[in-house]
Amino acid sequence: MTKKEKLWRKAQQSPQNLTFKEFETLLEQSGWIFERQRGSHRLWSSPKGQSLPIQPRKDGKAKVYQVQQFIKCQQEE
Repeated sequence: MTKKEKLWRKAQQSPQNLTFKEFETLLEQSGWIFERQRGSHRLWSSPKGQSLPIQPRKDGKAKVYQVQQFIKCQQEE
């Protein structure tokens, strides 16, 4: 199993345990492009042009609802 597959599985099975850094790595590995940052908000775009604004929680983890939005976007593509 590749690192991407492990991260993808972790995102699907326990999004509450995904660190923000892991989330950004998964976005990058999935072909998403970092567009810009304003404050703590970072804007990522999918290969099909969908936008996803994300920001870390105070504990350094990814926000669950944002991980779920990403998964939904990936399943639609």
